[in-house]
Amino acid sequence: MSNQFESVPDVIERLRSVDYLSDANIAGVVYLADRLEKPVLVEGPAGVGKTELAKAIAQSTGSRLIRLQCYEGLDESKALYEWNYKKQLLRIQSDREHETSWSDVETDIFSEEFLLTRPLLEAIRAEEPIVLLIDEVDRVEIETEALLLEVLSDFQVSIPELGTIKGNQIPIVILTSNNTRELSEALKRRCLYLHVDYPDLEREKDIVRVRVPEIDDELAAQVAGVVRSIRELELKKAPSISETIDWARTLLYLGKKEISPEVIGETLHVLLKYQSDIAKARKELVPEEKPAVKKA
Repeated sequence: MSNQFESVPDVIERLRSVDYLSDANIAGVVYLADRLEKPVLVEGPAGVGKTELAKAIAQSTGSRLIRLQCYEGLDESKALYEWNYKKQLLRIQSDREHETSWSDVETDIFSEEFLLTRPLLEAIRAEEPIVLLIDEVDRVEIETEALLLEVLSDFQVSIPELGTIKGNQIPIVILTSNNTRELSEALKRRCLYLHVDYPDLEREKDIVRVRVPEIDDELAAQVAGVVRSIRELELKKAPSISETIDWARTLLYLGKKEISPEVIGETLHVLLKYQSDIAKARKELVPEEKPAVKKA
């Protein structure tokens, strides 16, 4: 995977070409991962663009993206490989008819022909350039992390029936975590570390302008400013960058040229997905109308 990027500025420029606005910190870690051939562990709040980073790297380098979505209960049959049991059974039945010895049958059914590759094994065996995204790795149990260690250390997989299968390449590997639990030291040692947070006001405005090109500079600045104010509240879930973009598009579809308290109140459901959060933001950002005083 080495030499995908020529320099840190090259990373910034190429990611921008696919509408991912990277800062120097993100670009620097991606560049070093490329040169050092090490995975990157990307941590940060949900919705800051961790998964999008892997997609942008794949798109900007012309690589195929292979994604392993992590979840509780993930095991090697879904992450590494499994055997095609139905096909094996058919072969066993066929061999019985020909009175083939069990040793020969066993050698036959535990061969490449019956092996089903899953994302980790597929990524290292591929011939074309690969970006491997291991998404939300903090969702798996700590025991399951052991499945990743051999792949991320030596880019090989040990299969008892076949032996050790070495990879054809070292893909660019991005692991994402929302910090729902502490990851093992063994996993962290094998990775470069990158923390991604919500962008500052100016960068989020630039992101809105890039992803919603028809929006004008003034409205984009207002969008970024309001979203920043909302994120400062104590919420169950702060608005993600993708929700900021959705809100900007919503305002354009509704024909809004500027953001007023009334507009915020009408469209908060695009940014926030919990009623308690909507109520809190409405209380802070949308002043209540005072009842009219009746004249005597």
